[in-house]
Amino acid sequence: MNLEDITYKINGCAMKVHRTLGNGFQEVIYQRCLAIELERAALGFVREEEQAIYYEGINVGTRRADFVVEGQVIVELKAIINLENVHLAQAKNYVVAYDKPIGLLINFGASSLQFKKVFNPKFEQKNV
Repeated sequence: MNLEDITYKINGCAMKVHRTLGNGFQEVIYQRCLAIELERAALGFVREEEQAIYYEGINVGTRRADFVVEGQVIVELKAIINLENVHLAQAKNYVVAYDKPIGLLINFGASSLQFKKVFNPKFEQKNV
């Protein structure tokens, strides 16, 4: 499955969750519901996979992305009023740290579901 198909399916799953629950819940509730929908969509995923973060070759800690889908797409969830640049920076950092070509930042907290794609500059973008 190509990246566009994967991201399309993920977005569809997120839309179903938001349509069903609306906004106003904690992020963990949306994460659990999205896991159910990803399973129903037959997408392979890992929740909160830990990734080492390095500074000049030295391990300085770990971070966890909400989902890694089909081994290729980082999905970071938020449940806030509005996305800000700091959230985009965090999602981009995860995409680079996990060495994946693309990430989705999804915000369930707004009255309309918000999606942002973030790209790893290391990967060529023609197939994304």
